[in-house]
Amino acid sequence: MTKPQAERTAILVAGAVIMVLTIAAFWLSYAHLASVAQAHGLATSPERQWAWPGTIDLFILAGEVLMFRAALRGVTDWWAIALTVAGSLGSIGLNVAGVGDSAPFLDYVVAAVPPSAALLAFGALMRQVHTLVTDPAHESAPASKQVAVQSPEPVPAELPAPAPEIQEPHAVEEPEPAPPHRAPEAPAVPPALLDHARKVADKHRTATGTAIDADTLRARLGVPPGLADAITAQLA
Repeated sequence: MTKPQAERTAILVAGAVIMVLTIAAFWLSYAHLASVAQAHGLATSPERQWAWPGTIDLFILAGEVLMFRAALRGVTDWWAIALTVAGSLGSIGLNVAGVGDSAPFLDYVVAAVPPSAALLAFGALMRQVHTLVTDPAHESAPASKQVAVQSPEPVPAELPAPAPEIQEPHAVEEPEPAPPHRAPEAPAVPPALLDHARKVADKHRTATGTAIDADTLRARLGVPPGLADAITAQLA
């Protein structure tokens, strides 16, 4: 038996013992309060005799259960504590008071033990239930701590280097010969512009006695150099 299993067994056995103790203590307290009720006004109604103690002892049960619920939530329920204290004090006080005056001391002790034992036993029972609910046995803990030992993977033997691939020679493409350089075509000269240029050239010849050159013609006409060259070539 593992340690968690032994702890769980001990909790279950203690819970069973506490359950028997709780039932016995509540029954003794309940029966004594019923006899107190019979001696003080409820002798003619047995049903009321056995119902009356429930108005006291059941406060202990309700308060303990609410305290157990608060413990599960991790909070403090003062209303549950108040119910438990009120029911416990009322049950112990009425059990002791029911003995009567001038009774032996042990009679008071006997009357006070059952409600006190019922309070403590039921509180211990709720404690055991709380332990079972919030702290279950960790039977799987040892298994989780085991670390699987993995066998080392076999190292593959060194393989021979692959033979170099023989690449077939690629045919070298010869570059295509560049097209022969062509002289730019002379721009077309409008006929009207050519007539005007001829008149300018004639005036220049008359004034200077020489043919007009392209630069002078370009300056006189205000045309681009290429167009001036084309006009000059046509005037020659």
